[in-house]
Amino acid sequence: MKRIAILLSAAILGMSSAMVSAHDYKLGSLEIEHPFARATPPNAPVSGGYLTIRNSGDAADRLVSGEADFAERVEIHEMAMDGDVMKMRQLADGLEIPAGGEVVLKPGGYHIMFIGIDSQFKDGETRNVKLTFEKAGSIDVDFKVQDMKAMQGHMKKDGHGKMDHGKMEHGKKKQDD
Repeated sequence: MKRIAILLSAAILGMSSAMVSAHDYKLGSLEIEHPFARATPPNAPVSGGYLTIRNSGDAADRLVSGEADFAERVEIHEMAMDGDVMKMRQLADGLEIPAGGEVVLKPGGYHIMFIGIDSQFKDGETRNVKLTFEKAGSIDVDFKVQDMKAMQGHMKKDGHGKMDHGKMEHGKKKQDD
């Protein structure tokens, strides 16, 4: 009886650790952890994607692009303070993931922009995105959609509240594109 209880406990522990890591991905020396996207109001043209990328390899790699059936474009962006204004810009050359290091994509910092989305992102949904790295190649990643309220703590602490949204062109295509 005691042996059955131990085996059952081990099985439950094994299943729970599998569930915890079920939302993490591995591609070569890269580990992608907890990808999530921001829920949107109806008719919003954009949403943001966030995750952590660890590189256990001896050489740097680079997140260079993304694709999603639900968005016209997937871009890699950076947000940074310029005086008292938060500015966002696309990283045309992608985002370097240093050897033996990690990069955190989070509100108010590096992030993935889903531009021209075809429908509202609702809390609890999952959106599939293909991420492409310069060396490791491509991988399909499921981004779990989270309500904006759950992200407010991140946004306040990272300075998102000072961002001037009026000066950003989230879903508009530039004339010279």
